[in-house]
Amino acid sequence: MSRNFELLQNLGKEELVVETVSPAEPETQAEMMPVIEPQLKLEPVELDQLTKMVQRVFLLPGPDAARAVVFTASESGNGCTWITARVAETLAAQVNSNVYLVDANLRHPSLHQEFGLENQEGLVDALQRGESPRNFARQLSRPNLWLVTAGSAPETFDSSLGSSRVRQMLTDLRASGYVLVDAPAVNASNAAASLGAAADGVVMVLRANSSRREPTRKVVQDLQAAKVRVLGAVLNQRTFPIPQSIYNRL
Repeated sequence: MSRNFELLQNLGKEELVVETVSPAEPETQAEMMPVIEPQLKLEPVELDQLTKMVQRVFLLPGPDAARAVVFTASESGNGCTWITARVAETLAAQVNSNVYLVDANLRHPSLHQEFGLENQEGLVDALQRGESPRNFARQLSRPNLWLVTAGSAPETFDSSLGSSRVRQMLTDLRASGYVLVDAPAVNASNAAASLGAAADGVVMVLRANSSRREPTRKVVQDLQAAKVRVLGAVLNQRTFPIPQSIYNRL
């Protein structure tokens, strides 16, 4: 198996594989904090692989480091929201900066449910009022972890996610910390491409035995043609033909 893939289990129920395009390197000492375990019930191997993903996507040294990343799925039901939330929690445990989670899946918002919250005023309300999304951010389990929910009547604003106002919002949040956007699946909306063009790149969430190679390759090619940087992919619900205890020694 390629060394670009790492195993990650979703609380022991789902197996994930993470592929990223760059080797893992730590962030500069000025930015990094000692690794503190997020407030999650994760096995050590799970935390280890989440940490590696965070380092490879967000904590590279130099200009290639991403600060605003859009997470999207190849199709609905791939577990994109869960992954976005867990990556944000892990990132917040490793950096001093604020980490903002933004629910841009306006037709089917669910990021708030990952934290047991209601979908109150959020992204749509910021768009309507022309305010900074920081005004609608709600603090989560860590002092530097914030959630901007989809907000009021979100489904009517799905087409506005490619607007210059949204670009300005991402720029505003990015200037204050890291931004992780939970976007609709690419087979359901063009929002991921629009948001990805305004961010530093996109992470694709695929599903084992469901996501097909050629359609997925076409999606990646379309994103790249739109000048959207594809940072990597997560393959969800992957099974292994050999026992995990043996696989972990390979």
